[in-house]
Amino acid sequence: MDVLYSIIAFVVAIGVLVTVHEFGHFWVARRLGIKVLTFSVGFGRALWSRRSGADGTEYVVAMVPLGGYVKMLDESEGEVAEHERHRAFNRQPLSIRVAVVVAGPAFNFLFAILAYWCMYMIGVDGLRPIVAGTAPGSVAEQAGFRAGDEMQSVQGAKVGTWQSAMQTIIAASLDERKIEVEVADASGRRRERIMDFEAIAVDDLTRGRFFDRIGVVPARPALPAVIGRVESGRPAQRDGLRPGDRVVRAAGEAVTGWSDWVRIVRERPGETFVVVIERDGARSDLRLTPDVEQAADGSRFGRIGAGAREPEEGLIERFYVTERHDPWSALVRGIEKTGEISWLTLRMIWKMLLLEVSFENLSGPIGIAEYAGASAQYGLSRFLEFLGIVSVSLGILNLLPIPLLDGGHLLYYAVESIRGRPVSEASRFLGQRLGIALLVGLMGLALYNDLARLLG
Repeated sequence: MDVLYSIIAFVVAIGVLVTVHEFGHFWVARRLGIKVLTFSVGFGRALWSRRSGADGTEYVVAMVPLGGYVKMLDESEGEVAEHERHRAFNRQPLSIRVAVVVAGPAFNFLFAILAYWCMYMIGVDGLRPIVAGTAPGSVAEQAGFRAGDEMQSVQGAKVGTWQSAMQTIIAASLDERKIEVEVADASGRRRERIMDFEAIAVDDLTRGRFFDRIGVVPARPALPAVIGRVESGRPAQRDGLRPGDRVVRAAGEAVTGWSDWVRIVRERPGETFVVVIERDGARSDLRLTPDVEQAADGSRFGRIGAGAREPEEGLIERFYVTERHDPWSALVRGIEKTGEISWLTLRMIWKMLLLEVSFENLSGPIGIAEYAGASAQYGLSRFLEFLGIVSVSLGILNLLPIPLLDGGHLLYYAVESIRGRPVSEASRFLGQRLGIALLVGLMGLALYNDLARLLG
């Protein structure tokens, strides 16, 4: 089911974002009087096509949903009738051609704002950034963090959840080695903690080990180790666990709460161990073998397909917060979020080029599909957040000065504006070959990263 979720969510996400991008080119071209011949979502064999409109534009949905294109009337691609030459793309002034090319990425940024706007109106849940404890000798302990501290801001930027705190700390660590964090301690008093990241690389924070590297234990609700649900076909059901069972011991350890139980299961992928449960007042032993799952950083962990019993009233509210805004403030927050993600993405790309951040942070279609499936299972707000992030990434990627991408065309136009005439066909052909090589290399590297994570 996880794989099916990932495939469906990936197809929906890429289909929506590619359509938005290509619609930007299409819409602006049409508004500026350019004749559009084809508007295709996807590549390869057409699954559906239709012609409509005064220009007979062909609308296509193709088999491979990893891109798309808008084909406009252009003399470089064939003969153009005399009476239609004024509508050919290549005959347009430089400013119009630039506007058409920029429109695709621009629509991706506008879509990201829309996605975040909807997300903040619906409301996004998150774990409050409360510290339960710190690891000895860690960055957090040296900074003076204590149990009960709740982060209020990072480098002056307000944070309300662990997710926003993580993102802000990672972004700040790209340029700063000492990061100021304002907290409210257990008594409610505001204090300042200075975290020193001199010995921690950015890669250490982006590989799924954020809390381990800074040495923080997030505070979570103390749920009892009582089974609330079991998934069909997973080890919990196969090995005899039922809703209402209380886990007393597992693998020879006493289980005092749900977090103990989760830790024991995760530490034993594929390993069979004895579980002592209490059911209807009587104790009995079960032999349990967790499935082997793969984390984003390539490590393995155990999973049995069981969930905790519903917590007591008010417990969740003490640890979780919902960020929700009215339509106007949600729009403002959506614009801010789009700007934050765009700036963070640009800085990460720059750091990669400087070899200060590993290229392992690149994700290919497999990694994107995994994130798409996970976010879709968490709910509409998280899926909208995922769409916003990928839409920003798609917009920025297309603006890179690589031939074949929109940024490559803009590079040609910049040269044209300086020289006073278009770039020669020979130069364009050479640029296309270079662009193909760069894109194939990037895709190969991203796919390698995906496979490396899957195979550990």
